[in-house]
Amino acid sequence: MSTLTKAIRRTTAATIFFAATGIAAQAQDFTMATGQQGGSWYPVGGAIKAIVERENPDMNITVTPGAGVSNVVGVDAGRFAIAFANSTSTVDSLSGKEPFRKATTNVCNLGVLYPQFFQVVARADSGIKTIADMKGKRLTTQQLGNTGEFLTRELLSTAGMSFDDLASVSNTSYSDSASQMKDGQVDFFTLGSSLPTGSVMDLASSREIVLVNIDEETFKHFKDQNAAFQRREVKAGSYPGFDETIHTISYDTHMVAPCDYDGTVVKAVLAAVADNPESFGAISKAMASLTVEEMATDLGVPFHPAAMEFYKERGVSGM
Repeated sequence: MSTLTKAIRRTTAATIFFAATGIAAQAQDFTMATGQQGGSWYPVGGAIKAIVERENPDMNITVTPGAGVSNVVGVDAGRFAIAFANSTSTVDSLSGKEPFRKATTNVCNLGVLYPQFFQVVARADSGIKTIADMKGKRLTTQQLGNTGEFLTRELLSTAGMSFDDLASVSNTSYSDSASQMKDGQVDFFTLGSSLPTGSVMDLASSREIVLVNIDEETFKHFKDQNAAFQRREVKAGSYPGFDETIHTISYDTHMVAPCDYDGTVVKAVLAAVADNPESFGAISKAMASLTVEEMATDLGVPFHPAAMEFYKERGVSGM
């Protein structure tokens, strides 16, 4: 082998080594915080992971269960690269309003995914038709740090009550709450999720349920605290055996990230959602018709710079 041939081979090997090293250095491993199993956040996060990793082989996402309030705190602290959140909670975080202990300073909006509904689900034989009827009853809800748990406390306060006025309070997952309702261990179940919610569908298939209506006066209590709240209908037929349209408190699920986080990742996640409505529609019906314009809704939370660029590139006006 000539000296020239050896030199060429050494040069080629070095080029391959450095190219491979460069690829490894650019690999992105990051964590996405979603929600509890039995809700809609966790499977939506799994779908985002699958699409992003398929389209970007150098990215690897770890999807972890989380909660609306704690996810925002985790993003602000740099523990999560991407997280699901509720619009109302994120707005509250900017000013350090309860349940946040201090104002967040590094949380930016990526985009809206779908509306969330605060659902108050009672066993039909519980006698619960109003908030006042909850006194002395047994509740199952989410753990501290979840928006649904916080909203439950606020709901009880509108009738001059707290958790102390209930017979018992169980803090657990959506799936376990549904099981407790089916087994007769609790009387009512509160949660914040999309419609329909899998755990409630499962419950309604085996037990007769009612959903408690939120009247205008009660809703005003929430709206006065946070303008991001909305009052939306839960239509009859949303669940098996549920034949009455009621109103409840609503807000939006959106994604957040540290404001200084890698824009390449942010755009990859947004593209995964925007370009694959059929994949997400199978999980959450509300996402089947999601548009880029809806994703770019201004929630009162600053947009991540890369999200702004993404929406401009997709032709969204006013960005």
